[in-house]
Parts: sequence; structure tokens; C-alpha cells
Amino acid sequence: MAQNEWILDVLSDLNAFAVANGLTALAEQLDDTKLIAAAEIASLEREARAPSNGNEVRFESGPGGLGKHQHA
Repeated sequence: MAQNEWILDVLSDLNAFAVANGLTALAEQLDDTKLIAAAEIASLEREARAPSNGNEVRFESGPGGLGKHQHA
């Protein structure tokens, strides 16, 4: 979901402002906030790639070599 990644840039800009202006506690909090935002964006991306039937799709080796297998 690249559409959500803009928020990471905004948080980085806010962090740079905080550092430049001696707002160290705010800068540290923004670092933490950026990590949380990145984790949530990654989670949304994983959910978007999940099959709609609720089964997890994995690529792993099977009896015939590599292939796509679904697991409940």
C-alpha cells in the first residue's frame, strides 16, 4: 500500500524539525511513531495480499518440487 507510505515522510520531516530545534523528547517520540507506522503499513500490505478465502498461501517445496500450496 504505497498510498500510505507518505506518512513516513511526514514523520521524518517532523523529526528533522524537532532535532533542528532542540526538541529531543519529541524527536525520540517521532522515531518511535515512525516505527509503529511502518509496522502498521506492512501489516496492511500483508492483509491486502492474503487470499479472500481466508487460507494462507505459501510457496514451499512439495512432492513435485517447488509450488504453491494453500494451508487453512
